[in-house]
Amino acid sequence: MNTSAQHKIGSGLGATSTAEDVLRGVDLTGKLALVTGGYSGLGLETTRALTAAGARVVVPARRPDAAREALAGVDGAEVDELDLGDLESVRAFAERFLASGRALDIVIGNAGIMACPETRVGPGWEAQFATNHLGHFALVNRLWPAIEPGGARVVSVSSRGHQLSGVRWDDVHWRQGYDKWRAYGQAKTANVLFAVHLDALARDRGVRAFALHPGGIITPLQRHLAQQEMIDRGWIDENGTVLHPEQFKSPQQGAATQVWAATSHRLDGLGGVYLEDCDIAEPAREGLESRDGGLTEGVKPWATDPAEAARLWDLSAELTGVNAFAA
Repeated sequence: MNTSAQHKIGSGLGATSTAEDVLRGVDLTGKLALVTGGYSGLGLETTRALTAAGARVVVPARRPDAAREALAGVDGAEVDELDLGDLESVRAFAERFLASGRALDIVIGNAGIMACPETRVGPGWEAQFATNHLGHFALVNRLWPAIEPGGARVVSVSSRGHQLSGVRWDDVHWRQGYDKWRAYGQAKTANVLFAVHLDALARDRGVRAFALHPGGIITPLQRHLAQQEMIDRGWIDENGTVLHPEQFKSPQQGAATQVWAATSHRLDGLGGVYLEDCDIAEPAREGLESRDGGLTEGVKPWATDPAEAARLWDLSAELTGVNAFAA
C-alpha cells in the first residue's frame, strides 16, 4: 500500500482557508478548466474562484438551464450538457468538447451524489458508484486528447466518507444488502483510487492527479437525506438550524482544497495523493477523533493501495468500454 507520500508539506493554509485565499495573487488568465457540478455548492464556489482569477471554466451540467441561471453574471463560465450517470451523454459531451480543439489545464471531478436511496442507472449499476466514479472515469479517459497536451491537473473530489468502505469486489453494484452510506463510502474510495492510478499512468506525460476531502459542509449534496436523519446525526435542529457551525466549513472554505489541488505550485512534482485542509493528508490513525461525525482525519490505506487502484482501473475500463491508456 502506498502511504509513503501521504505526509503534510506545510502549505501555510488550513481548514479555515477559502478558495479566494488560495488564489490570492494567482493569475490564471489563459487557463481553461472543467468543473463537473460547477454550478452548485462547492462546485459553484470553485467556478467563481477560478474565473475571478482569470480562468475560463467549462461547466458540464445535468441541468444546463439551472446551471446557466446559477452562473448568471459569472464572467468566464460556459455551460454544456452532461449526465455522468449516462455513458452516452458522457461520450456526446466529450466529442463536442474535443471538436472545439481546446486543451484543458485543469479538470475537477466535483459532481456527485451522496447516500441516495437504492437507484440503478445504465445496465443496472448502483448509482453512487456509477455517477461519482464511473462517469468521471469515462469522462477523463474520453477527454484525454485535451488533457495531455496542456499537462493538466486532474482533481478527484472524494470525501472522508471513503473510510466507510473499501471497494466491494464481490458486489460493487450492491445487488445484495444495499447500504446507502457504505455504497457512498465505496464510491468515494473509488474517487481516490482513480487519482492514484491515473497519476501512475500519466505522470510521465506531464499530467498529475490528486484526490481530496473538501471538509464537512452543508450543501445540496445532502438533498437525499431526510431532515430527521440530519437531526439524528446532530447536524441540525428541528428548525433546520445548524447546531454546531464550528464543525462545518462554509462553501467557500470547502472549495479551497480542490482549488489548491488544481493550482498550487507547492504540489509541483507531486501527485497520486489524497489532500485535506489545503495540505497532503497523513495516513488515518485509528481512534483519532475529527470534526466529521467520528470519522478520522487522514486517508485509509485501502484508498491509496496501488494494486487496488490498478484493479479498479481495469474493472472501470471493462465496464465503461473506455481506456485512454490501452495498449
